[in-house]
Amino acid sequence: MKPRFVRVMPGAVQFGPLSPDSASIAGEPIYLSYDEFEAFRLIYHEGLDQEEAAKRMGISRGTVWRCLESARKKIASMLVERRPLVIAPEPTPPQTVRSSA
Repeated sequence: MKPRFVRVMPGAVQFGPLSPDSASIAGEPIYLSYDEFEAFRLIYHEGLDQEEAAKRMGISRGTVWRCLESARKKIASMLVERRPLVIAPEPTPPQTVRSSA
């Protein structure tokens, strides 16, 4: 994968829905990658167009579009499905050890 330039690395950040009595609502988290976060931030927070965002990130405009589209879908799912959103790389599932017996 081509390296990307991400100016803001928020670290692991989690946003989650709350019930009316301010209790957190549990659910399977949705993971927003740093690439997706950066594309979303550049376009919607800084107001850049996709071409300028691509130059800043050191990637193609098409890759920015894919990151942005993925981020929008994940944020929409988080809101509609009331699931936590985590800005961090998605954890890799633990590998199972097979016995040779």
